[in-house]
Amino acid sequence: MKIKADQLAKQLKGDLPGLIWLAGDEPLLLQECADNVRAVCRKQGFIEREIYSVERNFNWETFLQSTGSLSLFAERKLIELRMNSAKLDDAGKKALQQFLGEPSPDLLVLISSPKLEGATLNTKWFKAIESNNLLVQIWPVNRDGLASWLDQRLRKEGISADGESLQLLVDRVEGNLLAAMQEIEKLKLLANNDGGPIKLDANTVLQVVADNSRYTVYQVVDAALEGDIARAQKILHGLKAEGLFPLVVLGAITRELRSLMTMLEKKAAGQGVNAIIQSARVFWARKQLVANALQRMEVQEIWQMLEQARLIDQTIKGMRSGNSWDQLSLLLADMAGKPVLTIPLSSVRS
Repeated sequence: MKIKADQLAKQLKGDLPGLIWLAGDEPLLLQECADNVRAVCRKQGFIEREIYSVERNFNWETFLQSTGSLSLFAERKLIELRMNSAKLDDAGKKALQQFLGEPSPDLLVLISSPKLEGATLNTKWFKAIESNNLLVQIWPVNRDGLASWLDQRLRKEGISADGESLQLLVDRVEGNLLAAMQEIEKLKLLANNDGGPIKLDANTVLQVVADNSRYTVYQVVDAALEGDIARAQKILHGLKAEGLFPLVVLGAITRELRSLMTMLEKKAAGQGVNAIIQSARVFWARKQLVANALQRMEVQEIWQMLEQARLIDQTIKGMRSGNSWDQLSLLLADMAGKPVLTIPLSSVRS
């Protein structure tokens, strides 16, 4: 059975399956789900626990030996497989199938892995595993849902926050839920100073909460497509401060521009935007974003931006003079449809 992270607690109230697979790229949510499973297992008598780190050339015979024997001092055993990759080799697939072919109520296997790709989910061997077991797909909390997520976590700790303070928190912890929880712990300590809850305001956030936000190149591209130049520039500053090589950012931008070029050419040929997006297999969460970009952009603009990208590539490789981060900043402004004067990123410390 395939479920979301917020459905796990309810599922664990029933009979436990032989295998629970937690898959996702958000460390905090992955850890919390694993802790939840462990707590339930302890209550149900899974006293013995073994942990294996599954890396390349992992000896699956060790796993099978563990599943084939129970300690004399414990009636039930939890076996954890912590995978560095979401892909299993043939030996791993066979080992899991063998374990599940001879299920035991006294054994439970808990797998933690990065996000599983669609190609893996659709394979015959995985569908066989999923049918009688539990797959928990753990998705990151996106920016649109982060304020609500933070509000729930704060209220759980007896802290209420107004809209402005929540937005400041979002800006300071976006992409880093572990840091978000650390900051909430700090705020909780502050709340306990007088023995009661506090109302969080913007000044408190500015004074107490550090800027722990982490971004990806995909977020900077999406911010530009959305036309949010201020957010795009903020993310670009963050990527530079993290020491990311500018060619990585440029690569994400040019991939998006080429994809938009293809879609715009189809639009010019008379195809509808919805049909174009569907044929391009745009991820559902980005469909509206891409649709808006297709409505406001023209093919000629994309060509001009690709030419800018070519020159930036030369700057990064030392073939032209200039500051590549400043040039990326201007390119993002053009993508956003709002070319404006920007603060040079060269003035920002690395």
